[in-house]
Amino acid sequence: MADRRDHGIDFHAGAVAPDAVMRPIDPGQQLTYRFTATRAGIWMYHCSTMPMLHHIGNGMYGAVIIDPPDLPRVDREYVLVQSEFYPGPDGEPGDLAKMQANRPDAVVFNGYPAQYDHRPLPARAGERVRVWVLDAGPDRSGSFHVVGTQFDTVYAEGRWLSRPTDPGGAQVLPLAPAEGGFVELVLPAPGHYPFVDHVMVDAERGARGAFEVR
Repeated sequence: MADRRDHGIDFHAGAVAPDAVMRPIDPGQQLTYRFTATRAGIWMYHCSTMPMLHHIGNGMYGAVIIDPPDLPRVDREYVLVQSEFYPGPDGEPGDLAKMQANRPDAVVFNGYPAQYDHRPLPARAGERVRVWVLDAGPDRSGSFHVVGTQFDTVYAEGRWLSRPTDPGGAQVLPLAPAEGGFVELVLPAPGHYPFVDHVMVDAERGARGAFEVR
């Protein structure tokens, strides 16, 4: 896949010198990483072996969610990880040249283009829905938007930006690569409520879906 066969981990939820605990390991080796959850948020982790662009671009990433203290319960909760695909030839790793040129073939939520167009996320009218979103990149920023409703709660990168008691609302959750947060919304009536990355070229590449409200 890349210039080296080893792999490491860059664990964003950790707060420790990475020299030993995040060191690269060779095939057949093991490394156990333990951390204490001290700060809330949706934290990215990814392979730290160089070139990191190639490793993240080949899907070596994930998310850890640490709820803010006293986070209220909601009726439904979803997690969407947005990322880019730069496929190479069949059976080969992703195309590093495409990654370096920032020319993805697809931009996706949770690994598949437009999968939630074909299988919408279910909800019921009047329910409060929380959606955690992480932009795993590796390179493109996103702007999460749901058509037909507004966000009365926005939490991004450890900060409350909007709550239901505030007079205003929000229409997007903008995220740079490696940033994350959540929004809450109440879907008012039965129907289909599309959600997209409002970077429209990326919505058309696959970063889109819908809530199906009954």
